[in-house]
Amino acid sequence: MEIRAATVLPARREPIELHTADDLTLVGELALPADRPPVATLVTLHPLPTHGGFMDSHLYKKAANRLPALADLAVLRFNTRGTSSERGTSEGAFDRGEGERFDVAAALEYAEFHDLPRVWVVGWSFGTELALKWAHDPLVQGAILLSPPLHRATDDDLDAWAAFGRPLTALVPEFDDYLRPEEARKRFARVPQAEVVGVDGAKHLWVGEPYVRIVLDEIVKRVNPAAYPLPTEV
Repeated sequence: MEIRAATVLPARREPIELHTADDLTLVGELALPADRPPVATLVTLHPLPTHGGFMDSHLYKKAANRLPALADLAVLRFNTRGTSSERGTSEGAFDRGEGERFDVAAALEYAEFHDLPRVWVVGWSFGTELALKWAHDPLVQGAILLSPPLHRATDDDLDAWAAFGRPLTALVPEFDDYLRPEEARKRFARVPQAEVVGVDGAKHLWVGEPYVRIVLDEIVKRVNPAAYPLPTEV
């Protein structure tokens, strides 16, 4: 069977709640391999909720639908404060990336408390800003940034990640609306351990199955290389 956009592969999928230090409850889902423990974990940070971003944004939904089965990964998705999806609405209100520091911390605390292995943070658009600003946690093995705009995240945040020392990969679409590969390489040059991967033909939202496969492959290549490249059929 060819893996298509709507393919949902077997996994254990559990509704979860995250509890922040400022007393909010956030809703989410954890997807785990169906019959074995995960070898690594993706904590996903979604695009801007004021522009339609949420835990079900398509790359993350497809990651949860495929990667537990294909790459033995746990995929944790959640709605940041004030964001809604089929799973429900997280308490609180959008705070322009500031109060969301507590949301990131709550997701990482959940992963630590539940003994989820080898945690990598994956941010997309606004989620990349949250990763760069707030994911400097000893638990974090590294971060993968999808379409980083580098609006809210400043050079100071890049310098902080450089000092943090953990791997950083930025997947940058050729036709991104905000930051394209050449400029991204200049901006990320201040992070010695950063790798910028330009993706020919792609746009900010990664629409189209060929681009979804590139993103998921690049994630797996770094988080569980033994499962790379992902199969296109099951």
